[in-house]
Amino acid sequence: MPELPEVQTTVSGLNNSIRNLTITDVWTEYNSPYFYGSETIKDPKYFAYFKKKIINAKISNVTRRAKNILINLSNGYTILIHMKMTGHVMYGDYNKKDPFNRHIRLIFYLSNGKTMDLCDSRKFAKVTLLETKTMFDTKHLKPIGPEPLNDDFTFPVFNRQIQKELNKKIKLVLMDQSVIAGIGNIYADESLWRAEINPEKIVKNISEKDKKRLFLAIKSTLKKGINLGGDSMSDYRNIDGERGNFQEQHMAYRKTGTNCLKRNCKGKIIRIVVGGRGTHYCNVHQAKI
Repeated sequence: MPELPEVQTTVSGLNNSIRNLTITDVWTEYNSPYFYGSETIKDPKYFAYFKKKIINAKISNVTRRAKNILINLSNGYTILIHMKMTGHVMYGDYNKKDPFNRHIRLIFYLSNGKTMDLCDSRKFAKVTLLETKTMFDTKHLKPIGPEPLNDDFTFPVFNRQIQKELNKKIKLVLMDQSVIAGIGNIYADESLWRAEINPEKIVKNISEKDKKRLFLAIKSTLKKGINLGGDSMSDYRNIDGERGNFQEQHMAYRKTGTNCLKRNCKGKIIRIVVGGRGTHYCNVHQAKI
């Protein structure tokens, strides 16, 4: 699933490409009677409402909240796109040779003659329409925790948030969107590797020193993900349909059986399952629970 760096990479690309353009039409193959009442474009009745509201609206800007893309329109509405497990948004003349770019489920036609397309092989993505002035009070955005790359996300804020789940494993707490926004499986594993913390360690048993190290590791790992254009270990592609490069810098995630790359560490990366998610860590410098 695209996480904060992948979503931010997408948002930055869209801001450079579609701002001030007008949506002239929209098409989807998502809509199905099985989704009546879902309040997403998968409901044919909702899609008709969605289409009526967005056509002829100008795109003011594109922002992000956690893993959600927010396309803010000039008419007071915001298109929310959550790419879920296999989605990515592309624009214009994207790379059509990549097989991961062929599953187009939603097309926005734009006033410059180009399109913005949502590719989603497994059809899990969520697209809905919110009133901009109240969108942060909706069920889609209100439950989300603080943004880890914001200036006001200080160590005391981080500490307070994870203290809400004292008896849970730290890997699960990091991926809980109500605790911290935007972190998923990849960046949790990578941050814990850098902080030298076992993913199964219970929050209440983590020392203050280790928590501070984890706080810094989260920020540095997410920033590195953004700088490298996101992670394309799986389906994710940027708006040009190109792969990101963070997967080439993995230290733990899906590195099972390889020697640990931490300096002077003699360990190997092993894989376990935590909360139903494949989890990767070093059996030496992250060994203690």
